[in-house]
Amino acid sequence: MKTNRTKTSGDVFWTALKLGCTSFGGPTAHLGYFREEYVIRKQWLKEKEYADLVALCQFLPGPASSQVGMAIGMKRAGLWGGFLAWLGFTLPSALLLFVFATLLSTYSWSSAGWLQGLKIVAVAVVAQAVWGMAKSLTPDRSRQSIALMAAVMILIIPQAWMQLAVLSCSGLAGWFLYKQVPTNERVDVHLENDSTIYSVGQKVTWSCGIIFIGLLIVLPIAAVIYPSLWLQTAAAFYRIGALVFGGGHVVLPLLQEVTVDQGWILDETFLAGYAAAQAVPGPLFTFAGFIGASMSDFSILSAAGFSATALMFIFAPSFLLVAACLPYWDRLRTQPHVQKVLAGVNAGVVGLLLAALYDPIWTGTMHTPVHISIGMVLFGLLTFWKAPPWLVVLLGASGGALLFG
Repeated sequence: MKTNRTKTSGDVFWTALKLGCTSFGGPTAHLGYFREEYVIRKQWLKEKEYADLVALCQFLPGPASSQVGMAIGMKRAGLWGGFLAWLGFTLPSALLLFVFATLLSTYSWSSAGWLQGLKIVAVAVVAQAVWGMAKSLTPDRSRQSIALMAAVMILIIPQAWMQLAVLSCSGLAGWFLYKQVPTNERVDVHLENDSTIYSVGQKVTWSCGIIFIGLLIVLPIAAVIYPSLWLQTAAAFYRIGALVFGGGHVVLPLLQEVTVDQGWILDETFLAGYAAAQAVPGPLFTFAGFIGASMSDFSILSAAGFSATALMFIFAPSFLLVAACLPYWDRLRTQPHVQKVLAGVNAGVVGLLLAALYDPIWTGTMHTPVHISIGMVLFGLLTFWKAPPWLVVLLGASGGALLFG
């Protein structure tokens, strides 16, 4: 029995590691890779079961694709399987971004032309995210209005508490504006035909929920009482991972506020790392590992420690929430009130991302007509020509080296 359990856990890790090495293209593409591997090839779960997991992880804060992987790992091998699924999927991109952060700080390339090219790539990537999310999450006038008002409020009051307030108000607006969820967006689940049995017990479920809330309260208090950079890093990244909706791109303004605005890293380093994160496979949230490594001015071991701390604490809320919510999701997601609130929150996420596109991305990068021209070309390649992100990153960096080097 123990041997079978170990074999199953190993299979979860190596499958996730393979996906972590090959899954380019962002969270939507990741979900496609996951379906092909877990549903079609390995047949670990049925099509409907997979769709239900995707719906759950879209509802929760945090990186949806990583959460889907965690949920599948938990289904296969319990809590340990969820951790191994996260580790395998995250490790390749985390290591690549750590190496990039180390080289960037070691050789002091802050004025290099290719770095400006990477910053322009970041503008194109976020613009594409706004474009795509607006089409899918704000299909009618009511949600378009919510998104615009959210962007306006964030730009007028660019504070972390305002971002949370905007998302809360967006959810309330969705609840008031929609008397019923649009027919084509309703979620129908037939529980009597569901064969899913999750390997997470009720005690573990409740414990994870309590730990999630406890850390959200305790870590900021501990960082005030014992003001070390380690505790401040843990508290800041845990809060971001616990409260950000909309996936990797939406985390950008929160990360920028707690790192650049507090002087932990330079703005140009932040944008260069964000652009580089587009070129590596795996989850965009591993950008946190780059930030952690860039915060250290000491040894390679110190950089590795800060990187690991940032990674663990930005992903920890997702792990705890998936474990806490997984058994109850089918009943919750069929509730019309929940669906209406979620429609409003998603529209607010689009507004949040639109505001982030202007500040800090646009204001920190686009200074000349040449910058804008390159950004338009890269945006077109991503959006209309469907060029792979790694190719756009390569073109942006090489173009910046030729024009600005």
